[in-house]
Amino acid sequence: MKNIKCECGHVNPEGTVLCEACGKPIEGNQHIDGNENKKLLNMRYDGTARRSQTYNRSIIDKTWSFFSSVKVGVWLIVLALIASALGTIYPQEQYIPAEAVSRDPAIFYEAQYGILGKIFYQLGFHNLYNSWWYLILIALIGVSLVICSLDRFVPLYKALKLQKAKRHNSFLTRQRLYSETDVVTAEEKQRVIDRLKANRYKVTEEDGHILAEKGRFSRWGPYVNHIGLIIILLAALLRSTPLFYTNEYVWVREGEQIVVPGTDGEYYIENKRFIIDMYDSNDERFKDAIAKEGGMIASNYQTNAVIYQRKEEAVVGSESDLDKIVEDEIRMNHPLEFDGYKVYQSGYQLNEFKSMTFKIHETNDDEEVALDSFTIDLASPKAEYELDNGFRVKVDQYFPDYYLDDDGIPKSETNYPRNPAYVFLVYPPNEDKAEVSFVGIGRNIDATGANQYKLGIEDFEMTNVSGLSIRKDHSLPFFGLGALIFMIGVIQGMYWQHRRIWIRPTQTGIMLAAHTNKNWFGIKKDIEKAIENTNIGIVDDQQELDK
Repeated sequence: MKNIKCECGHVNPEGTVLCEACGKPIEGNQHIDGNENKKLLNMRYDGTARRSQTYNRSIIDKTWSFFSSVKVGVWLIVLALIASALGTIYPQEQYIPAEAVSRDPAIFYEAQYGILGKIFYQLGFHNLYNSWWYLILIALIGVSLVICSLDRFVPLYKALKLQKAKRHNSFLTRQRLYSETDVVTAEEKQRVIDRLKANRYKVTEEDGHILAEKGRFSRWGPYVNHIGLIIILLAALLRSTPLFYTNEYVWVREGEQIVVPGTDGEYYIENKRFIIDMYDSNDERFKDAIAKEGGMIASNYQTNAVIYQRKEEAVVGSESDLDKIVEDEIRMNHPLEFDGYKVYQSGYQLNEFKSMTFKIHETNDDEEVALDSFTIDLASPKAEYELDNGFRVKVDQYFPDYYLDDDGIPKSETNYPRNPAYVFLVYPPNEDKAEVSFVGIGRNIDATGANQYKLGIEDFEMTNVSGLSIRKDHSLPFFGLGALIFMIGVIQGMYWQHRRIWIRPTQTGIMLAAHTNKNWFGIKKDIEKAIENTNIGIVDDQQELDK
């Protein structure tokens, strides 16, 4: 890389706009057509060379230069915002209602929203915030923030740390606030210095040259913002991992004990009892609302649940090796909490079928003779049942929530046993040829019309089911920390300003110049207060020279 040597003897890296030592403009900023350039100096990053504008040879240099561009960072954020907005058009996969036709996203979106829902699913927007391309986009924003910050922070830090009080004439004359006084006494100069110190300026003196500075820490506000944003982005990425975030929805029947999803069999949850209370339809306060809804409205529904933990070195699924760790009532806005998990009451299903008992009859001369019966546990149905009298009954098709589609084909609206129907194959003793029967609530169909044996529902058992959301979120502290750091950066950069005042002695007077990153009125008032009752002239605002 080509270095540039200033007349003061300091060697500056290529790309430097203002000499790091004396501040003299270089890189074509000195003269225009042989005349002194009077245009105001560009004080961004104090004129130091940035890596992205200096190196451009290797693929690493070009990658660094690409991601250091603010425009690239803004476009990445815009793309993320557009994608996030599109992801809110329809509910995300984890928020598919439990009572939906199917919780399979491939079926749900098309069935619920038509062709637009199908496109939404095929483009991957149904699970947007965990999709690989969205996570890559978030990661690229983080990379852009890191590179943008380093590309600007490092040279600016060096420039401000090594800045000298002695500055070149052209550096001072091309500042926005500038004045020159021909005659100034040493006493007046010292009075100005004392007043600046009293106003909390840090004063540095070098061979009679003065630099008064305060509020430098405010320059790091944007970079503190970036640190906060980077932590938030990392939290968003960590939230996509099961280690930091879990959100599962399960149905638990009364008296049932199941493994808590996402815990690898370490925790179990048992539904001891489900309770539901309804508003009184005769109560005048709720009468109109209940009538408007067309039925009863739940005032409270809760699950009395118990959480068990598997003992160390215990056999998975063995109830004798479980320790009860918490028992509580789960209600709306009153979750059950254990080991970082929260269990919310999110839904319920009343009178769901728990088991069904079927009886086989033999038809003889319009008379039916009961032969045997069998019971299907709907929580864990078998594929085939062998009866004591030698009959075999095979479950050929099962429709948990039976209905007929527009073409008259039997299908199931959900996977939950709310209206179960079966296609049975009945094998008489010592026979390989089966009779086909269709059996459901209120329906018993002989598929061929020539069956000798008839199946019918003898009894059934019903239960209530709780819909529980199980969540664990360890990413929230990182989001909170990132937000806190971001707000510190906002306050740091918004309510303080980096103010610098230079005083350069001449033969009998002084040159006075000042710069700030914001609030020019404030620094001008500081200068007026410092030179009050002295012969030093007030600074002029030279902004018009920049036009």
